[in-house]
Amino acid sequence: MPEVAYLFERFPSFGQTFCYREVAELERQGAKVHVFSIRRPTDEPAQDWNEEIVRRVHYLPDEKILVREVEAALRSGKVSGAAREAVENWGRQSDFLRLYQAIHIGMRMQESDLRHVHAHFAGMAARTAFWINQFFGTPFTFTAHANDIFAPRDFVVSLPKLIERAAAVVTVSDYAVNFLRDRFPESAAKIHRVYNGVDLSRYHPSDFGSGIPAIVSIGRLIEKKSFGDLIKACALLTLRRSDFGCEIIGEGPLEGALRVQISEAGLEGFVKLIGPQTQAQIALRLAQATIFVLPCTREEGGGMDNLPTVIMEAMAAGLPVISTPLAGVPEMVEPGGNGELVPEHDPAAICAAMERLISDPERARRLGDRGRQIAQEKFSIENSARQLQELFGSIQGTAV
Repeated sequence: MPEVAYLFERFPSFGQTFCYREVAELERQGAKVHVFSIRRPTDEPAQDWNEEIVRRVHYLPDEKILVREVEAALRSGKVSGAAREAVENWGRQSDFLRLYQAIHIGMRMQESDLRHVHAHFAGMAARTAFWINQFFGTPFTFTAHANDIFAPRDFVVSLPKLIERAAAVVTVSDYAVNFLRDRFPESAAKIHRVYNGVDLSRYHPSDFGSGIPAIVSIGRLIEKKSFGDLIKACALLTLRRSDFGCEIIGEGPLEGALRVQISEAGLEGFVKLIGPQTQAQIALRLAQATIFVLPCTREEGGGMDNLPTVIMEAMAAGLPVISTPLAGVPEMVEPGGNGELVPEHDPAAICAAMERLISDPERARRLGDRGRQIAQEKFSIENSARQLQELFGSIQGTAV
């Protein structure tokens, strides 16, 4: 089994539970994962993390201690001349800490004879992995997700540089693979699709209950989730029926605006913002729901969801899904198979889709059953972790 260093900007993180699941499943399958985290999680909701995994995370020191430690290593000659020269030439220009973080992690990887580092997101962690490769010759790979490729920020170590130097690039949908291969044809052969995985055993099929229909949505309260459109759709639905409720799970900068929208529409009795929940609580709420809705949209700067893990979770719970045909979503939602796809920013279409499913419980159940089948076939965490191990083994030249 391969041995690999995993590098995150922050780990574990409530908003990136798929990263935690990936590490946990790799270890369950026998891989040895050494986790490095640039920052410590702060002010995050409690989660049911495995204490042993979290205890072994190597958190980098804060800036002052990090800089002092690395500069001492540079003076002592413990680091290559190329690294010393790069640090001197870079000075204090933007992103200089990535070089220091790379030296800190690279030295510890050498001590543990770790010969491969994998980062999540084409952001801070991947840029640090880039410099680990530059200074220590260690192959690096990274998983690109959504805004980090659809609307990348402008850094000296840019997305093109990361893709050029990486030993392999993973992304989480066929849509994103084609997007990156079209932009970077010279690197097409090393761009791979590995779906985010879900632990199907954590989710129990909805019984669709005998109470009022329950609509549920999950995600950060940000523009690209378009929860405002869901609230508008619920306002339209109240004109047709009064026997439903909608819960939106999550937190984020738009919470205040969404609460005002709910209040002004007189929807307090229908739509609830219930804040963040643990994975166990989310699994329970999905099991008690009737429909899952996530009306994804493009942000003004081009950012958008790619393969929302929450849709997989809803599918694992046997719920029919209503979403939009953006990026990798059509790889999850088959119209008429396990849900419906509606146009972006179309509350009337969302409302009509919800009404159809509420009015036909047998069809909703049938779509939900198909969704769970798709989740088992395409999105199990066991399969995803196995594919990653095969990729890592090929890079490291080891058998899996």
